[in-house]
Formats: sequence, structure tokens, C-alpha cells
Amino acid sequence: MSENKDLQVAEPATSVEGVKFVYDFTEGNKDLKDLLGGKGANLAEMTNLGLPVPPGFTITTEACKVYLDSGEEPAALRDEVSAHLDALERRMGKKLGQADDPLLVSVRSGAKFSMPGMMDTVLNIGLSDKSVQGLAVQAGDDRFAWDSYRRLIQMFGKTVLGVDGELFEDALEAAKTAKKVTVDTELEAADLKKLVTRFKRIVKTEAGRDFPQDPREQMDLAVKAVFDSWNGDRAKLYRRQERIPHDLGTAVNICSMVFGNLGPDSGTGVAFTRDPASGHQGVYGDYLQNAQGEDVVAGIRNTVPLAELEKIDKKSYDQLLQIMETLENHYKDLCDIEFTIERGQLWMLQTRVGKRTAGAAFRIATQLVDQGLIDETEALQRVTGAQLAQLMFPRFDEDAKVEKVGRGIAASPGAAVGKAVFDSYTAVKWSRSGEKVILVRRETNPDDLDGMIAAEGILTSRGGKTSHAAVVARGMGKTCVCGAEELEVDTKRRRMTVPGGHVVEEGDVISIDGSSGKVYLGEVPVVPSPVVEYFEGRMHAGADDADELVEAVHRIMAFADRKRRLRVRANADNAEDALRARRFGAQGIGLCRTEHMFLGDRRELVERLILADTETEREESLKQLLPLQKKDFVELFEAMDGLPVTIRLLDPPLHEFLPDITELSVRVALAEARKDSNENDLRLLQAVHRLHEQNPMLGLRGVRLGLVIPGLFTMQVRAIAEAAAERKNAKGDPRAEIMIPLVGTVQELEIVREEADEVIAEVEAATGVALKLSIGTMIELPRAALTAGQIAEAAEFFSFGTNDLTQTVWGFSRDDVEASFFTAYLEKGIFGVSPFETIDKDGVGSLVAAAAKAGRETRPDLKLGVCGEHGGDPESVHFFHEVGLDYVSCSPFRIPVARLEAGRAATQSQGSDHR
Repeated sequence: MSENKDLQVAEPATSVEGVKFVYDFTEGNKDLKDLLGGKGANLAEMTNLGLPVPPGFTITTEACKVYLDSGEEPAALRDEVSAHLDALERRMGKKLGQADDPLLVSVRSGAKFSMPGMMDTVLNIGLSDKSVQGLAVQAGDDRFAWDSYRRLIQMFGKTVLGVDGELFEDALEAAKTAKKVTVDTELEAADLKKLVTRFKRIVKTEAGRDFPQDPREQMDLAVKAVFDSWNGDRAKLYRRQERIPHDLGTAVNICSMVFGNLGPDSGTGVAFTRDPASGHQGVYGDYLQNAQGEDVVAGIRNTVPLAELEKIDKKSYDQLLQIMETLENHYKDLCDIEFTIERGQLWMLQTRVGKRTAGAAFRIATQLVDQGLIDETEALQRVTGAQLAQLMFPRFDEDAKVEKVGRGIAASPGAAVGKAVFDSYTAVKWSRSGEKVILVRRETNPDDLDGMIAAEGILTSRGGKTSHAAVVARGMGKTCVCGAEELEVDTKRRRMTVPGGHVVEEGDVISIDGSSGKVYLGEVPVVPSPVVEYFEGRMHAGADDADELVEAVHRIMAFADRKRRLRVRANADNAEDALRARRFGAQGIGLCRTEHMFLGDRRELVERLILADTETEREESLKQLLPLQKKDFVELFEAMDGLPVTIRLLDPPLHEFLPDITELSVRVALAEARKDSNENDLRLLQAVHRLHEQNPMLGLRGVRLGLVIPGLFTMQVRAIAEAAAERKNAKGDPRAEIMIPLVGTVQELEIVREEADEVIAEVEAATGVALKLSIGTMIELPRAALTAGQIAEAAEFFSFGTNDLTQTVWGFSRDDVEASFFTAYLEKGIFGVSPFETIDKDGVGSLVAAAAKAGRETRPDLKLGVCGEHGGDPESVHFFHEVGLDYVSCSPFRIPVARLEAGRAATQSQGSDHR
């Protein structure tokens, strides 16, 4: 019902200094996503490629931004739209909504980054009480015309006029019940005509106005609704979740309608050029006969696999496969395609670089390299550290005794276990209470986004790999099983009936496997991921039995390691963690927290040190601790032989090594009541009171301990030096670095350093071993960052302690604020992400950059690293690369992520942004 001819648009004068707000599909291209949004840019690109795209035009994101900023559309927009609409009508040979042969259009959102289902779409704009008659005559199908009209009123009423969508759904269900049918395709023209009347009454009652009969008014109101949907709650929540900027705005695409609901020779579908779940090549997608596009993604009718289209309409199927190959070769990536077949004529409605699972991302990247479509640099940009982290999650133990109760479509992989909940509100509520939940729905819709984010996984009884649940879950890296038809989901009664009659009530534990589509009762045990086994050396890439995914990960990691400039170290406090870190690719230890060595059996020795009344008692305690500390360091140097080991001297307040004040007070009080008080407990309680501080994290800790407690730091330095000497005598290669914590002024570091140098010289003289022990400091206070040039005079290296630096810059106590108000800050958009998760570039980051610059101006060979949790955060790794740090340090299991992101950072300028 459409044809493509050359376009000639009479362009009106534009306002806002000549800004052009409307582009025909023939005018744009895929590189104009900022202006035309992803959908509009790609419709233009397909038009340029000569593919069958229904004619149309795009209103730019700039128009949206003007509207959102001022509350009014740009003055020139109406005239521009009119000019393009006139040209479209001339091309099509019909006018919008005319009575005898109406032109109908869709109004669809299209932001720069894909936001599936988060913003509004209205189909069949132009239908009215008069034009529906003309459409029926034109199509020769009364049922089709009235079905299209009821869809318009339903979509327009919900998205434009704000009518509760459930009212339309209830009316539709009532019509099917009255007709004694189960699907809407079984309703006849007379039934749909009555339904249109019912829908119009709903609009009048709920919106306080009649459904508009003027087609231009319909279109203009729909455009404004799409603009407004950019700031809808679900769109804002999705952007926060996906870290999409809030100031981009959305484009609006106005496209001549083509119809998949014209009978069995028509239909609509979604296709992928590769499987978005696994990455494997083949024919993947869903098709639904006699349907419009919303029916597929909504999941309300179960589709057939795309391969079935070959039997239904081989001509369209063959043409579609040829177009899919053209698009994948053109975009050089997995393409996600929406199409409609109108009475045997194939039309392309959308394409985009498709969202994919983590495993698919790695497989596809290496496949495209092998096919010569991209190089290794581009392949590295096609995967992310977050995806790699997903691949390291455990999976279900296939050998465990489990009770499988159903199987659906493996939409997004992972092993998810949790209590079944049947609505988003409950999912969020229970999740905030610490419960792990699985959101169970017949199908999800955009209003379920809150619950999908809160849940461990999503299970639906309807829909396929292209349903809302599947697409959104893949984008979030969330486990999802769709279309489990054997399961009868009753959301009103909050229960699910499984084959055999067993009922799963809300709160019952279930397990879902997004890799196989299987659903189990109860909690299924998990086993390590093969990717973790690879990193730990228990699975070898290239071996005959190697996992295909492991091979892809190995290739990408090897390239990342060749390209990266940043070295990656580990935070490790003992030899066991150090060895694991080394297996994961660590190039040294960036943070060994010695306070962890003082716990357990040694706590009593620390208590004696704290309780010492005389210098002799204190020295005796330190003397007993020395060999224990030395043994710790010998083991560390052996595990990391040949690699640097940065050892932080004692950092936390001493009260942390004493019993809890409340527990100890009760113990003393009870003992006194029994008249058998313990002298040591009394001394401990006195010490606890003596050391008590209102804010201990800003009190007597770090370098201040070394200055106030004589011999404490020198004992630790001696243990390090003696361990290094012993290891060298054993033909080892210890590379110790001594780190002084919480320095705020160079004078503190100079005093401690002088004492340390004396101890190291004594050990060298006693052992005859020349030691090269570097001494540096943690930069974790704003003053240290601001005076870094001075501090570098006494430091051979800086390690940025970004956890404490974030606390002191923001004035946050991490242990308190994350539980008290961070959730509200995230929900209100004050934070896009917690500053403890990803570095605050503007505040904390600016101090890091300034300190690095000032430090190197004083000491050009100053070694720079970071050892806070940010060292393993993908986005933060890119920042540390940009400001010139030498290494990042993170927990052992985050090392592969940091290695990958360091490689991506090094090649970022050569690649492109594949969000």
C-alpha cells in the first residue's frame, strides 16, 4: 500500500537561526544519530541502500530539546512538518486521513541509544469514523479496517491522552469472552466495530474529550506525546540504569503505514542476523501472521520461529535473508531488524546494531574478525568489562538432582535463583528487604521496568526472543526465560501452575536458566563458570575440549593485553589470594593490607601492645609480632616472585583490634555482679574507652599511628626488609614497595621515611644483602592531593586510595550513607551511579589528575597507581588511563575486567562507540 518515488520538499523558512528540524528519509544517514536518533538515522541509511523502506520523515532531537526546554515546539516546526507531509502525500498519491483512500502514518520515537519500549509509539494515525470506511473499501477488508481503528484508539488513548491501558485491555477481553474466542484475530468486523464504540466511550469518560477526528490533530498530539515520553518515569529510570545522558532528547519518525494485519498473506516480525543470545550464525527471529508490529514485541501472542516464514512466504523469506546479509555486511555487526509483509510485499521498518548477551558479544566479535569485516582493534571495542564480569558468574550444576517444571526460550543467559513474585511493586519491595526474587509475568511491558531491575531474573509464559522482556533483559545483562507456555501464570491470584498441577505460590523459590530456558522448583546448586576456570588455568583455550566461548574470551584478552598501557595489580593480603591473582593475570600486588594479618590468633598480641604500660612491655609485644609478620611477607614474596608487592603499613584505628565496647561492658558488668571480675577485661575496657573516637576514620589511624605508637611502623618495615633479604638469599626476586597510609603533609612522610631507611640499612648490614625497597604513600586525603608536588619530594610512588578520597571529598561515611540515602539520590538522578562504584571525575577525579601532574613535575619517574575499588570498575579504568597512571589494583576476580578495559582504553580512539 506504499510506493517509493523521488521526493521534492518545498522547504519553509526555518527559525532558530536557520536550524532545520525535519529531514526526509532520503536526506539522512546512519552517522546522524545525534540529530535523527538511532531509528531515523538507520531508516535513512536503509533508504540510501535502496532497501524497501516506507517513505517518511524525521523530526530531529533538536526540536525535542527546544520543546522540553521551553514547553513549546519550535516556531518553524509546524510549517516544516506540513511541507514534508505535503511531499509525502504527493508521493503516495493520497492525503492523510482522507475519507475515500486515506494515507495513514505511524508516529514513533527514536533516541540516539536504543531504549526498547521506554518511549511512545502510535500506529494508524489518520483513521477516523469517516476514513475507516474508505480504508475498508481500499483494502477490501472490513475486519482489517476496524481492527486498525481500534488499535489507534487504544494506543492513542493510552500514550497521548493518558487513559489507563487496562481499561482497553479489559474491554478487549470482554469482547473475546462474549464471542467465546481466545485470541483477538478471531473477532469479526462487527465485533471490532462495537469495540471501537466502547473504546471511544472510554476515551470520553477518562480523558474528558472525544477521540480526535482531525488526522492532523492526531499527528500533532502524537508528536508531542513522544517528546513528553522522553521524560516519562520509565524512560528516566532506563537511562539511569543504562547510563544514557538525560539531555539527548528523542527524534520522532513519521512513516507511511504498511500493514501486517491484512490477512494470512501479511504479517510482521523481528529478525537478527545472528542469535543475540549465543552469537551463532543462522536464521533467528520471530514472525506473526496477520499482525502489527506491537503484537510481536508485546508478547501477547506467541510467534513462530522466523524459519517458518520460508513455508509461509518463500519469496519474502528469501528477500529478507538477502537484506539481512546486506545489512550485516554494511554495519559490520549483528543487526536487529523489524519488518512487515503486506500482502506479499516486504517492507523494512527498522534496523539497528542489536543488543546481545555477554557470551554472544565475545563470540560475534571474534567471528567478525575471522570474516574480515572488522579488525582486532574494533573487536576490542565490541565487548566490555561488564560483559566479561557476567561471563564469570556461576552457572547451574547440570548433575544436581533437580525438579524441572518447564522450559521456555533462552532469552538472556545466567543462573538466577529467587522467590517468585508476580508484580513489579513486590519485586522492588522484597528486593529492598534483602530478598532475591524472580519476576514472573505472562508478559512484561515497559511499566515493569522497576521490577525487572530489582529481580535476579525474569520468567514469562508468553513472548519470544524479541519480546519486551527478552530485549530489555539482554540489554541489562539480566537472566531471562520467555515463552514458557507450559506454565500457567495467574498474576491476580499471585501463583503459577506448572505441569502436573503443582502450584508455585508467591514467595516459593524457583530457579531459571537463561542459557537453556529451563525452569526448576527450589534452589539449584551452582558451579564455576568455564570462563573462571579458564582464568584459573583449569581450562585451556585451543584444547580440543575447550569451550567455544572460552576460546573467544582468550583471543580478546590476548589482544587487550598486547594493546594496554596500564598494568593491572591485585589487592591481596595473603599468599593464597596472591597466587589466585597471579593466575588471573595480576602483574603484582598493588595493595597488601597488613591489618588483616593482625587478626585471628594474633589479636591477643595486639591487645598486649595496646595495653602495654611500659616501653619494655610494648617492645616485647612488637618482638613477638615481628617473626609472624616476616613469615607473612616471605610467603607473599614467594607467591609474587619477580613482581612488585606494595605493602601498606597499619592503617585502621587501634580500637578495631579490641573487643566491641558494648559486648565488653556487659561482660565486665556481669563479672562484677558475680564478684569474679577479670583484670584483663577491666584493662581492655579502659583501653577501649581511652581509644574511643567520635569519628575514628578521621582520627588516630594511618601514618598518625606510626608517629604516636613508637616502634609499630619500624617493626613492620623490619619484617618486610628481613623477608626480602631471606627471599633474595633463596635466589628469589622480591620487589617490595612500602606504602605509608593517610599522609596529609610531607613532614609526616619524611619522619616515617627517615626511620624506615635506618631500619632497612640495619637489615642490609646484618644480612649482607643489598635491598632496593621503594617507599611511597597513599593519596587519600584532599590535602595530600593538593600538596602532591611537595609530598613527591619524599615519595617514590603514589597510590591513590580512591575509597577514602571519595569519602573525604564528598564528606560521606561510606558505611552509613549507602544504606541511608544513596537509593534516594540514585532515584532522583543526583547520582547516575554511586561515586564509590565509578569514580566521580569532576570532583575526586580532578584531584587525582592534579596530584598526578604535580607529583610528576616534582619527580618525573614517580610511579602512579590506584588501589581503591575503582581500580576494577570499567569506566574508572578508562579515566585512570587518560590521566596517565601506571597501574590499577583491584580484587583478584576483577583483574580480567581491568585487563580488558585497559586494552579498550588504549585502543578507544581507534574504535567506535558500540553502546
